[in-house]
Amino acid sequence: MSLYPRDMNIYGDWGNVLTVLRRLRLYGYEPRLHAYNQGDVWPAHVDVVLGGGGQDNGQKRITDDLFAHADDLRSLAEDGTPMLMICGLYQLFGEYFQTSDGSRLGGIGILGVYTEGHKKRMIGNLVEHTRDFGDVIGYENHSGQTFLRDGTTCLGRVDHDGTGNNGEDRTEGARKGNVIGTYMHGSVLPKNPRLADFLIRTAAERRYGVFTPSDDPALVASLRKVDGMADKARRVAQTRPR
Repeated sequence: MSLYPRDMNIYGDWGNVLTVLRRLRLYGYEPRLHAYNQGDVWPAHVDVVLGGGGQDNGQKRITDDLFAHADDLRSLAEDGTPMLMICGLYQLFGEYFQTSDGSRLGGIGILGVYTEGHKKRMIGNLVEHTRDFGDVIGYENHSGQTFLRDGTTCLGRVDHDGTGNNGEDRTEGARKGNVIGTYMHGSVLPKNPRLADFLIRTAAERRYGVFTPSDDPALVASLRKVDGMADKARRVAQTRPR
């Protein structure tokens, strides 16, 4: 399920959805996409949830609908459904987002984080070091500064002050179980196949009990080509100035 693609889809975040669909097909699966926008019928079955970023006004537009489905999303998260939330939805999956104009948007509390709006933006190419996915390469662009509650695990760590969650503690993103929040745009999944495959493998194992990639030579060759392109994109991105 793509969550609120109409309002929460900036800086290339739709590419995350396209990447998961493409890789699923190359692994021999037949994906079905639910593009859920506010007011739509909530899908009866969800294996993966992907959400993107949006401007403050986009976040405000979806808040009521997000809270109407907060229990659905919490149940999915508690049951182990893999999720990737980028930027604006990362913030709303936390406790709250205090905007720079003083208004407060409540979050649905899946991740133990809170966010405060600031006038200074953190923007630029970024590499974070993660335990499970190696170096994750993306592009951050946010004025909200996110802080982790005690006991909350960051997705990864960055090398420099002024980057990551809040510019202070050198953390980036957050993770609880199979739910990941991050400021990494780019979009992030095309350049980070290990992260994309975590979502896919986890979803397949939960649905079928096992992840069984196709051994069709044409699909295997296509996947190798896609991975090669991702590797080239990673190398280029790492040479770009912030």
